[in-house]
Amino acid sequence: MLNIAGVVGDSIVDGPGIRVAIFCQGCPHHCPGCHNPETWPFEGGTPMEEEALLHLVQSNPLARGVTFSGGEPFSQAKGFATLAKLLKDRGYEVASYSGYTFEELLEGTADQRALLSQLDVLIDGPFLLAERSLELVFRGSRNQRILDVPKSLAAGRAVEVDAPRWHGIYN
Repeated sequence: MLNIAGVVGDSIVDGPGIRVAIFCQGCPHHCPGCHNPETWPFEGGTPMEEEALLHLVQSNPLARGVTFSGGEPFSQAKGFATLAKLLKDRGYEVASYSGYTFEELLEGTADQRALLSQLDVLIDGPFLLAERSLELVFRGSRNQRILDVPKSLAAGRAVEVDAPRWHGIYN
């Protein structure tokens, strides 16, 4: 069971292409300038089963990717890991935002590492108002990285995505 703040069935700002964006309720970071401060409290939101969220995603025939946002998805890592596996098994690209860095998540809980292992892409690091830029694609501040999770896990260090579409370049 996940505590969900909302779902956007056809997002074009949370990753390349038409994606389903799932916003979780609850965030420990409280970044100044956050664009979703209503997701900070861990109270509230809508409890949803992972399978119900899978069916919501599948109801959009144009979506090939899903992005977890927040709130902080890694605060509900066990449920999001389950959902990510369900999505991956059906061919979806799965990305997640996190206020934690890749390095922090590697040292995190077993559930956080399980979620990390199910992701294709991680946009990591806290939003820093002093580093904010509207010129960035799919991230809010310059300190945040768009990481290729399988390559990062294999290398044992953060490896940035080299796919042009994650940099706003479409051929």
